[in-house]
Amino acid sequence: MSIIGHSLLDKIVKEMGIINPSDILDKLNAEVLWTLHQYHNDNQIHDGMDISLVCYDNETHVLSFAGAFNPLWIVRKDELLETRGNRYSIGMAPGMDKEFVNHEFYLESGDTIYLFSDGYADQFGGPLNKKLKIGPFRDFVLNLRQYPMEEQTNQLQQFYETWRGINSQVDDILIIGRKFIF
Repeated sequence: MSIIGHSLLDKIVKEMGIINPSDILDKLNAEVLWTLHQYHNDNQIHDGMDISLVCYDNETHVLSFAGAFNPLWIVRKDELLETRGNRYSIGMAPGMDKEFVNHEFYLESGDTIYLFSDGYADQFGGPLNKKLKIGPFRDFVLNLRQYPMEEQTNQLQQFYETWRGINSQVDDILIIGRKFIF
């Protein structure tokens, strides 16, 4: 699914010139459904993709976001602002009329955004060998605001390794963070 998604995203953005995050996700969903032939009731493939997309305008400082299950987190001063993506994946629920919602934000200098997969929060570990879950992950990310971005990477890796302990990694992990200074 990742290879199909990557290829289709290249086509949508580079060849078709679509840059609005919700429009990209709408087109990606249609292309995935067509590619996997999920529109046929007798040939459904129940595979989907969760994704977050942003587009940033350097001149206006407007950030546009759309997500398929995955949220956007903005850390502003001492607060973490969460905007959830739509509650469906790319390529799932064929026949369902899905339109992805675009959210726009005026960023302030010093804001940090985070996009991530579910792999970090879904990791088993800790003293009770349970999933970390999104709440503790959210709290940890908010507490990272005091560190420069490079140190945030180190803190995330160290916390993850300590949490995981001897457990195997259960899922892919991707965390993207960017601080905006202007």
